[in-house]
Amino acid sequence: MTHKKQSPKKSSQVNIVKGRLDISRSGMGYVIVEGMEKDIIIRPNDFNRALHGDIVRVQVAKGVNAGRRVEGIITDVAERKQTEFVGNIQVNKNFAFFEPATEKPIPDFFIAPDKLNGAKDKDRVLVKMIRWDKGDKKPQGEVVSVLKAEDENDMAMKEILIESGFSLAFDKEVLAETDQLSTSISREEAKKRKDFRDILTFTIDPVDAKDFDDAISIRNLDNGNYEIGVHIADVSHFVKPGTALDKSAYERATSVYLPDRVNPMLPEKISNELCSLRPHEDKYTFSAVFQINNRAEVKHSWIGRTIIHSNHRFTYDEVQDIIDQHDGLHHKPLMLLNDLAQKFRRERFRNGAINFSSQEVRFQLDEKGKPIGIVVKESKDAHKLIEEFMLLANRTVATYISKIKINKEPIPFPYRIHDTPDDEKLKPFVAFAKKFGYTFNMHDEAAVAASFNKLLKEVQGKPEQHVLEQLGIRTMSKAIYTSTNIGHYGLGFEHYCHFTSPIRRYPDVMVHRILQECLEKHLKMDKKMEEKCKHCSDRERKAMEAERAGNKYKQVEFMQNYLGETFEGIISGVASFGFFVETVTHKCEGMVTVRDLSEYDDFRLDEADYALVGLRTKQKFRMGDAVTIQVVAANLSKRQLDYAWVPTKQMAKPAASGKQARSAVIPKKKTAKKK
Repeated sequence: MTHKKQSPKKSSQVNIVKGRLDISRSGMGYVIVEGMEKDIIIRPNDFNRALHGDIVRVQVAKGVNAGRRVEGIITDVAERKQTEFVGNIQVNKNFAFFEPATEKPIPDFFIAPDKLNGAKDKDRVLVKMIRWDKGDKKPQGEVVSVLKAEDENDMAMKEILIESGFSLAFDKEVLAETDQLSTSISREEAKKRKDFRDILTFTIDPVDAKDFDDAISIRNLDNGNYEIGVHIADVSHFVKPGTALDKSAYERATSVYLPDRVNPMLPEKISNELCSLRPHEDKYTFSAVFQINNRAEVKHSWIGRTIIHSNHRFTYDEVQDIIDQHDGLHHKPLMLLNDLAQKFRRERFRNGAINFSSQEVRFQLDEKGKPIGIVVKESKDAHKLIEEFMLLANRTVATYISKIKINKEPIPFPYRIHDTPDDEKLKPFVAFAKKFGYTFNMHDEAAVAASFNKLLKEVQGKPEQHVLEQLGIRTMSKAIYTSTNIGHYGLGFEHYCHFTSPIRRYPDVMVHRILQECLEKHLKMDKKMEEKCKHCSDRERKAMEAERAGNKYKQVEFMQNYLGETFEGIISGVASFGFFVETVTHKCEGMVTVRDLSEYDDFRLDEADYALVGLRTKQKFRMGDAVTIQVVAANLSKRQLDYAWVPTKQMAKPAASGKQARSAVIPKKKTAKKK
């Protein structure tokens, strides 16, 4: 689906525009303005205290000749991308300077003696910018913490978060507001809510979870149906608009999950205590409650604020054991919920949802955060049980809101939308799938979805499964938040939103607030809704980038134990400069470069076949192919793994000189055993 570009927003002066500053390594700046075909050039002397990634206002030079690049001058910074930086400090007698460790040009910070926080000369530190006044050449900062050199892992994870623009700690004002929040359940507030405390309720979460967003209640009704409640932590009861706590949550917009830590959106008192639906405690919740019959048909639904008391905290593994064995604590309601979830799932796919599945890895860490093993996480029936009921709640809330109008206009609301596949990506994929005998019906969107599901079912267990699944996912658009509802293509839903995780996602908090306004009939038109949606989508993307960087760091750290060893792998991507390989055992991805392959042949990229092809031998490395690789380098600072291709016996051996040259760069094998 094609969406029109919006024209750039202008102030009362027509030559002022707003956009994001991108500074190149050379120091030249470019402001990217939505709707403008070309970026605006900003010379270093015209940055006006703006840094890379900041949202800025730019005065565009008038009278630019046609064909020339537009130049401008930054008038002010509308929004800082980053206020905390990692680097080294130089301490003198009466003052100190901080040098940020970044690829982008950033001036040194001036640090006053009373802002050193114990930092000494040449320490690696985290510094926060506290002010940068007009006329000052350098910003002023204060040391937040000293990063200990011996704790390399902790420093690396913190730097990943900071690079992505996420604060490591909450401001004092935010923590002070949090401390004022009452932990007790008031009788007055409880009276305003539907009481579910006497109904069987439990949570199902990962074994290491501390913040329990959601709970499920279940009971039999006299009419033969089941009442099933999806109860969500009522974060909006505690986090009020306009507070420092709310501003902080909005700026972060999401929790970030790294291999050894969570950087939370909300302080721990809220995420792990006040709002966590812990067992044997009364909790405020926002709920979607359903009457459902044996055929998984929803006969009635109700949405509103509630109070619950969780009877038990299950882990996914515990519930999976109960499902497998048909026995255990609360096994009858769990078996019923599982049966209904399976029916919901089948119906979803019949109605056009696409059955993509992806593997996730979890690192087993020692007490110092070092990876000692990697486990592939499987999505089992216990996970799907929770997933289906969360989808039902999200869809129900979005459908309810979609029907409400203010002056015949839709109420501004953060829908979660997923556009149809991009034709430019879909067509080459369809042509590639055809080489394996899989055909696509391109008649309409529903036909494409049905073709995807047919392929995903038929490809199971075949050699081409991995490549077609991965390439199929890459044809898909990215899901985003927006007030313009076009539905969710991947789920096959006309209306969808995020309602079920307000502890870790700010859009869910916005959904709760708007939902309560609708229930109370105190409707408001939030004219900044689309801006808020874009911000939340941007922060979500940054969080995902940080999570990928954290996982990559751990992969490299883990594979340092296996330098010189060989592994079976699958080619996970190809480019003109080489191919990526993911090891079968550990799911660790590294690169085999064209340069290293040059001793065998001169390889060129065949984009249509997702392959590198040798000009002389016609040797082909295609995405999805099984290969053997040797680990030759593991660079933690670059978060990069380098592999060498190991030919099979049937293939022609390389020249002796080439083989000797390669062995010279392979580090000596360590004694660590394979995991």
